[in-house]
Amino acid sequence: MTAAHAVEAAAEPAAALPEPLAAESDEPTTAPKDLLRDTLAYADRTLGASTTDLARETARLSDVDESKPSRALRLALVLAQTRQPVDTARALGLVQRTLANPAAQALHPLARLLEARLTQQRRLEDQLDRQAQQLREAQRRNDQLSERLEAVRAIERSLTTRPAPAATAPTTSPPGAAASGVGSSNGNGTAKP
Repeated sequence: MTAAHAVEAAAEPAAALPEPLAAESDEPTTAPKDLLRDTLAYADRTLGASTTDLARETARLSDVDESKPSRALRLALVLAQTRQPVDTARALGLVQRTLANPAAQALHPLARLLEARLTQQRRLEDQLDRQAQQLREAQRRNDQLSERLEAVRAIERSLTTRPAPAATAPTTSPPGAAASGVGSSNGNGTAKP
């Protein structure tokens, strides 16, 4: 193994270790642009997080402190990644609280963007729910129609398996039979029943 291969092999395990979702400080005391940059970097890390990591981070951030608006926005970012309607609604509420907080002015552009995304996600979730309900209703109607069709087929089978009654052809038609259609022919030489 060459020195270059040894360096590459040592670098691979280090890159495979998951990076923690949260920075050491939840509320940096740096400039507003740094706060926004840190929050964006945090959002980027949540994109690749596993479900377990997201649950752990949600639990850690759940005690939202109004004096730390970036913490509320970070929780909203984590909740948005779970793709659960309840979490989406909660995330939207957190983002709206951040927008209402004048102390979070530096985070407002990101919060507005996230609000638009979460609103669209809620709309799509509602549409998906409506379509799922329509699908269930269509499936139920389909099942009912299938049952009716099978019942009609069963009736049809029972009629075709009955023995035909002994047919005695009358030599003369009774009076009034032609008017009622009884014993009249249907045009192809056979009598109508």
